[in-house]
Amino acid sequence: MRLLELTPDEIAFLTAPFPLSDDLQMRLTRKLAATLSARLRLPLEAMPQPAPARVDTPASPTWQPDAALASLWLTRRLGGRDVGGSGPFVPASCVRTLDAVLAECWLDAPAQAAPPHALAWRIATGLTQATLAVALPHSTTDMTRWAREVIRHG
Repeated sequence: MRLLELTPDEIAFLTAPFPLSDDLQMRLTRKLAATLSARLRLPLEAMPQPAPARVDTPASPTWQPDAALASLWLTRRLGGRDVGGSGPFVPASCVRTLDAVLAECWLDAPAQAAPPHALAWRIATGLTQATLAVALPHSTTDMTRWAREVIRHG
């Protein structure tokens, strides 16, 4: 059986560069909002914010949820409705969830450039306002290695 020749339109389509729909922060913002809404069983909105300046470069992504987000996570994941006070620590389950979201977003699109130094969001719900930030390594190789490890063990 003989294969048909490709048309010029088909050749152009197959040789076109892979289009990136948007940047890492926008994809991550949408995925964070959807994942946190589902895990907390609460509609929420995540809005990108200017990231805090970092002096050191971590070897792997380092999440920095504030006390309000830690408290919201603990309260909602344990079945509570009213959020009061502040969480004295960030639960490991929260960090694992955030790691999985970041790893999936990183691996979903090919890395064109080094990741930003840090990303930040304001999280808004009907119950509380919180902030969330993540410091990232500068190497795309380190990020990819980390993301694959998170997915493999997640």
